[in-house]
Amino acid sequence: MQEVGRMLAVLGGGLLIIGLLLMLAGRVPGLGRLPGDIVIERDGFSCFFPLATMLVVSLLLTLMLNVLVRLLNRGP
Repeated sequence: MQEVGRMLAVLGGGLLIIGLLLMLAGRVPGLGRLPGDIVIERDGFSCFFPLATMLVVSLLLTLMLNVLVRLLNRGP
């Protein structure tokens, strides 16, 4: 049961960090309004597809996770 408890604690901590990052992401200037983001507005209809924002966020997360994995895999 200890392994299950540890796993749930790690998942909960990860969800907390992701939630905090999402809350702070709205305060980053320009995020969500990059030149590659697609906005379609018609009468009674609007569609927003943040293509460039998704690519930038994906690149940053990939770089951060690669650095984290490399730091954690350093052997003694």
